[in-house]
Amino acid sequence: MSVKVEPERFAPARGDGLPPATDGGGAANPAITDLELHLLLEAVYRVSGFDLRDYAPATVKRRIAERVRAEGVATITGLLERVLHDAPAMARFVDALTHNVGSPFREPQFFAAFHRRVLPRLRTFPHARLWVIGSGDDAYAMAILLREAEFSHRVRIYATDASEAAIERAKAGTFPAELLDEYAHRYVEAGGARHFSDYVDIAGVHGVFKPGLREHIVFAQHNLACDGSFNEFHAVVARSVVTHFNRTLAYRAHQVIYESLVRLGYLGVSAKESLRYTPHQHAYEEIEGTERFYRRLR
Repeated sequence: MSVKVEPERFAPARGDGLPPATDGGGAANPAITDLELHLLLEAVYRVSGFDLRDYAPATVKRRIAERVRAEGVATITGLLERVLHDAPAMARFVDALTHNVGSPFREPQFFAAFHRRVLPRLRTFPHARLWVIGSGDDAYAMAILLREAEFSHRVRIYATDASEAAIERAKAGTFPAELLDEYAHRYVEAGGARHFSDYVDIAGVHGVFKPGLREHIVFAQHNLACDGSFNEFHAVVARSVVTHFNRTLAYRAHQVIYESLVRLGYLGVSAKESLRYTPHQHAYEEIEGTERFYRRLR
């Protein structure tokens, strides 16, 4: 059996944190590291069904290096052996590689723009569906703003993520209690009309979003990298999700998002993203005065 190696995709870069593979004489051998990366991602795909081969190389290499250290193995091959023969290790690997780090009301100007420019237009729909991809924190933030606008009873929020572990974290809705003041400040900047603490219970060292916020949120597993559209939405929030993909996979992800948006629906991405070079960039208009909200025109 021959293995096709793709050095242009996974060639190691200086400072990527990966343990250096060596040849028989102890010298670093980039070709072996490249092969280890290829075999690891291929094995994960065949065993778990998660295809990480088209994720952004920098993200993949950094997170694999973190997993090598976290699992206490010496090499990428050691990590491969661990994930193939230890189901929990495989679950940890997939979660770590697909996880989108976030926090409540991150980039508050994004939510301020949603509150000021997008929410009034969503109210023109009798009912609205909102898809939040890869961030349970964003789903709770949207639920808070919709409740304060007295519009939550007409909206269903679908919060999805790639791994089961991420969905369980989103359902739990917890964050470090010591950061409550910081998140409360962001909430005010985002246009919150009450007190952030009104939506939170304190349980020991954790803050927990109150159960009432989950009434209109559906948590479900969906992998934007390989799954298709599953509904029509009036707004999609996908912040810092597509940035983990290479250009080919990002193109596919934006195709799925486009197919999921109703005409005149809204797409929100992070401040560092844009729709340039996406398959339907000319089908959107950027909403003036917002941090990266777009409306689908056709």
